[in-house]
Amino acid sequence: MVMAGGFIHHHQYNHLLSIQSPNYNIYCYNHSYCFPNSTVPPFKSFTTAKIINSNSAKFRTIPKSSSKKNPSTIPHSPPEKPISLGADNGVKTRDLDNDSGTTVLLHRLRKEFKLDGLGMEILSIALPAALALAADPITSLVSTGFVGHLGSAELAAVGVSASVFNLVSKLFNVPLLNITTSFVAEEQALVTKDADECDQTAQDNQAGHQSNILLPSVSTSLALAAGLGIIEAVALSTGSSFLMNMMGIHVDSPMHMPAEQFLKLRAFGAPPIVIALAAQGTFRGFKDTKTPLFAVGAGNLLNAILDPILIFFLNLGVGGAAFSTVISEYLIALILLWKLSDKVLFISPSINGGRIIQYLQSGALLTGRTLAALATTTLATSMAAREGPVPMAGHQICFQVWLALSLLNDALALAGQTLLASDYSQGNYGQASKVAYKVLQIGMVMGVALAVILFSSFDALSSLFSTDSGVLKIARSGTWFVAGSQPMNAIAFVLDGLYYGVSDFGFAAYSMLLIGLISSVFLLVISPLFGLAGVWSGLFLFMTLRVVAGAFWLSTRSGPWNLLQSDVEKDDT
Repeated sequence: MVMAGGFIHHHQYNHLLSIQSPNYNIYCYNHSYCFPNSTVPPFKSFTTAKIINSNSAKFRTIPKSSSKKNPSTIPHSPPEKPISLGADNGVKTRDLDNDSGTTVLLHRLRKEFKLDGLGMEILSIALPAALALAADPITSLVSTGFVGHLGSAELAAVGVSASVFNLVSKLFNVPLLNITTSFVAEEQALVTKDADECDQTAQDNQAGHQSNILLPSVSTSLALAAGLGIIEAVALSTGSSFLMNMMGIHVDSPMHMPAEQFLKLRAFGAPPIVIALAAQGTFRGFKDTKTPLFAVGAGNLLNAILDPILIFFLNLGVGGAAFSTVISEYLIALILLWKLSDKVLFISPSINGGRIIQYLQSGALLTGRTLAALATTTLATSMAAREGPVPMAGHQICFQVWLALSLLNDALALAGQTLLASDYSQGNYGQASKVAYKVLQIGMVMGVALAVILFSSFDALSSLFSTDSGVLKIARSGTWFVAGSQPMNAIAFVLDGLYYGVSDFGFAAYSMLLIGLISSVFLLVISPLFGLAGVWSGLFLFMTLRVVAGAFWLSTRSGPWNLLQSDVEKDDT
């Protein structure tokens, strides 16, 4: 945290100077210097880079300093009487100094946390993305609320099945989502630059094709999504019993049958989930997060309507919860594909081998990262399940709320990722540095706000998921974990978005592998000794190590971060 604070303090005022030096060229002309230690080859050459006239400049206005007053134009005021050094005057002087210091502090705080044009642009992308990104956790929360009224065994079974589904399904989904967002944002930025550089005749010839453009990243990601979704569905449905045994839910457990039933039915929703995430990544690359919000809202509304009908009125129980979730996921995917067809061409006339290689290289790194992250959280769920149905049910309530709120911070990270990828791909390092600073600042504020809200409302919130007094007692005992970890979660997710924005997939992957290993060892050693308290401590350690690793990496100025930070320093000189 101290190191992260140092990074922010370093940019507190220097970033405002990045456009004020007319003699400094912010663009890099050396190909090897622009991407030191980069894990992914650049998508364009900077040898012919030049200053870009951005159409979004209105969002990035830098506040001007107040002009100096001319003494000759200011009426002379009568000289002030000297202040006596008596006791009374001394007290008044100290009061004035205290008031002045407080005023300066408040002025600095207002200046730092004021939402300027860049802050508003980040929030305009992040706020709609927050709900769209939380589609799966919100669906799980709705199902958890209804299933909780069936009994503690059913609630615990759904919790275990959901963890397994997230591990298998999101093993490839999360990398595909993040890679698609960055690649589409980069391609869109380069297309915009090329359009600005071409003459008016060429623009007129292309005017009829602007509504349906061809981006290799879009067709590649959708094709990969369809194939991965089918593979995941087959693996989950055929291996459900084996996966339950691995989670410690054996055949003689009361949780085994409902857990296996839920996982088998839920597996049919894997293909639409992967396709929907790839489509969402494309829309985010276009800086459009409202369309995914519309699709997710429609799907979640349908899920909320179907859950009580299938679970209680048709008496399908856990199977009804799975059916309603799957139906809502297909609706979301269909809406996104329908809207996306108005913007891009799904089928490319030629195969872009370079783009496929970039997907595979980046995907391999992020797949390892996702595996480490999901394995750690799944291990935590498995350790909680071994405590019994009631402790597992209480843990499930805490974990679902924790996960849903964490994704609010992830939406902020995606906004920073999109803007950072766009500026960085064009060589606009000064603006990219300001994006990184601003998104970290907003993330800190959001984390503290979420912690305060949860501390005051988690007791009432937990009662929505169960009526069992034993389950509620355990869930409410996790308030400190759920609420206290939110500031750390916010910074950790924002740092992830910054890695992806500059295609720093290598550090994101290798650091997560090490952090996941340390956290898993901690869970295996501490959880049997302290029960759920050990599980929650392990998850908090997991998020804390991510922040520490990110702060360390930024402070070393390695890889692409050297360009962003050195650009600010050169402007300052």
